[in-house]
Amino acid sequence: MVFKPHDYQRHCIERILEVKKIGLFLDMGLGKTVTTLTAVKELKYNRFQVRRILVIAPKKVAEGTWSKEAAKWDHTCMLRVAPVLGSQAKRIRALNTPADLYIINRENVVWLVDYYRNAWPFDMVIVDESSSFKSHSAKRFKALASVGTKIERLVELTGTPSPNGLDDLWSQVYLLDGGERLGKRYTQFRERYFQPDKRGADGMVYSYEAKPGSEESILDRISDICISMKAEDYLQLPDIIYHEVPVELDVKARKAYNDLERAMVLQLPEDEADISVTSAAALSNKLLQLANGALYDEDHTVHEIHNCKIEAFVELIESLRGKPALVFYNYQHDRTRILKALEKMQLRVRELKTTQDEDDWNTGKIDVLLTHPASSAYGLNLQQGGNHVIWFGLTWNYELYTQANKRLHRQGQQEKVIIHHLVSSGTRDEDVMQALQRKDDVQNWVMESLKARIRKIREEAK
Repeated sequence: MVFKPHDYQRHCIERILEVKKIGLFLDMGLGKTVTTLTAVKELKYNRFQVRRILVIAPKKVAEGTWSKEAAKWDHTCMLRVAPVLGSQAKRIRALNTPADLYIINRENVVWLVDYYRNAWPFDMVIVDESSSFKSHSAKRFKALASVGTKIERLVELTGTPSPNGLDDLWSQVYLLDGGERLGKRYTQFRERYFQPDKRGADGMVYSYEAKPGSEESILDRISDICISMKAEDYLQLPDIIYHEVPVELDVKARKAYNDLERAMVLQLPEDEADISVTSAAALSNKLLQLANGALYDEDHTVHEIHNCKIEAFVELIESLRGKPALVFYNYQHDRTRILKALEKMQLRVRELKTTQDEDDWNTGKIDVLLTHPASSAYGLNLQQGGNHVIWFGLTWNYELYTQANKRLHRQGQQEKVIIHHLVSSGTRDEDVMQALQRKDDVQNWVMESLKARIRKIREEAK
């Protein structure tokens, strides 16, 4: 695919090339990954200014997003990507594999720094979701800061650099400039820009609040190395942005999916012309369920197979950093598993059932609003409550899909609407995404894409 950057992406690419250590604070779905990959390609192969690049990302992003994004575009598909994931032996083997980018999950940063000790080899580091390094006392922050002088170039990517307040900025900016702008120590930063807020009976300070004018002062001091969080201030963006989140199935889940697909295909008639719409729909339905992580049996009992998509969903919710999300699910077992996963996140979660739920969403009283597209695709006005849609389970029904998205993308919406799709790699999910992108003749595509998979499996079975 040919990459045609928007004006804001060109601006970001130029800034990455100009500024050795920079923060890109742009919303999810605005193409931060391809923007950064474009700059990496230029720096390594045209300017010869970097040699070995490390990407630190949330686990599910590390597993799929960067590899998929690099392979997707004509100008970056030649970049070699090595995921540094799994057991210690697998990670070490990946680190010793020739590549352009090495992708590691943030939980293994401490291990990586300790593994290389004084022989740190990465002259460029990209921190995807840098807000996960917001704590100045966290081991991962201290580990990365300890090799800061050995990193020539650093790019921080996040849409929400200060999810809980301005004090979240200090550690992220410290990684960029070593304390030059906001102070060498967190205590200095806090004393300068904050004042005691809540105290206990013993006089101990339990929380701090920003002093008047602190926000303007802090943002002014970091403006030369951080691109504004509000890209709309100076950039022309599309009204609606479609964002695919690739979900890599683990070994066990991949085997379960392949086994089910093969077993069901081999039960179908040999002649493709004899395959009925009903049997094709049944196969697609089963495969979409399994791509999501669970299956109904003949008695409608649920069997949970994997949590790969649930883990990716949780990471996506975390990356929104408190921004409300309208979540569409496909099967009831999806709903049950999503609700269970959200229980631990201390968010205001609601299922969309009544007009009161609609009103509470629009007045900012709900963080995650969960619903089935068939029950909420028409008539509801939800544009006041948020601008992020998440499709946990995908639908073939193009009209249902577009109408559901229009619950947020409609008159009165004040922000760009971002539609996130969780897509399990190498599964029927990918066929659904292609069908939705084609827009017309979806039903024919459903059948043709299924027949293509059937032919492939039967060839392999010979």
